[in-house]
Amino acid sequence: MVDQTEDIQKIHHYMDIELNIQTWNLLEKRNRSEKDNERMLNYAKSSHYHWKRPPQFKPVNQVRGNWLISHVYAVLGYGKKAQSFAKKALKLTNDQNLIDYDLAYAYEAMARANAALGNEQECKKGWNKAKNAGDNIQDQNDKKYFFSDLNTKPWFNYI
Repeated sequence: MVDQTEDIQKIHHYMDIELNIQTWNLLEKRNRSEKDNERMLNYAKSSHYHWKRPPQFKPVNQVRGNWLISHVYAVLGYGKKAQSFAKKALKLTNDQNLIDYDLAYAYEAMARANAALGNEQECKKGWNKAKNAGDNIQDQNDKKYFFSDLNTKPWFNYI
């Protein structure tokens, strides 16, 4: 009898990567339809589900999965839901003493969620925290990638 555990793990690994890619493809798509938006949110949540499965599970993946879901909700203008996942990402980031790239993105998630909620002051405060944390990212490629995301809309006219 063949042990299917390894095959199942490979499927989860493949799915987390593929669904993450599909989420980003839709995030970058111009003129998304409502169906695209629905798929994008489902892809982000599904990617997070598969990312939490062994052996690829690492605590940092929890942070990044929550960040992606928050980001999608914020882009779609669902501020309360974006804020809920942003808070999870920030809490996990702090609980794990993550710095650098992950801390910058956790602050970005809070800022963008507050923008979607219409909380201008909290948005700007979070954006400044994200920018300052981004300035401290050591790897130059990670820093460039972060600032590219930070400068991407929507900021709902607050930034």
